[in-house]
Amino acid sequence: MSTELLATLEALVMPILTELGLELVELEFKREGHSWFLRLFIDKPGGVTLDDCAEVSREVSAILEVDDPIEAPYRLEVSSPGIDRPLKKPADYERFAGQLVKLRTRSLLDPDGRGHQRKTFVGELRGLDGGKVRLRQTDKRGGEIAISLDEIDRAHLEPKF
Repeated sequence: MSTELLATLEALVMPILTELGLELVELEFKREGHSWFLRLFIDKPGGVTLDDCAEVSREVSAILEVDDPIEAPYRLEVSSPGIDRPLKKPADYERFAGQLVKLRTRSLLDPDGRGHQRKTFVGELRGLDGGKVRLRQTDKRGGEIAISLDEIDRAHLEPKF
């Protein structure tokens, strides 16, 4: 997937989302089977509605029809990021402080210095401090740890049931 195409697509959809008071959580354009899909995951405080998704779909379809940046046939899908919303931007780590998260690091880490290296961490998000994500572990290890934002491969909210 061309980063240039993704940047072009993001530049086209951002003004629409900003005008509607929505945030772009993630944009993906990928092939699944024989079909291409352009997916927009949107959010706003309080969550998005079906009407929000429908309005974004109409507005984005219209601008993509005019600008036509995608050569292949594709399907546009607009949805919320779901209850396990990914954390992508530094601001996400502040916004969702106090919530349960699961994160995976790029390499094995021992952030609490107990000699147990691992890549997966679960706990209550405490925020972002000096480029480090603070996490109060909720597993048997307990305690608060700090992991560099650069070291995080992916992170998402962990639903409580």
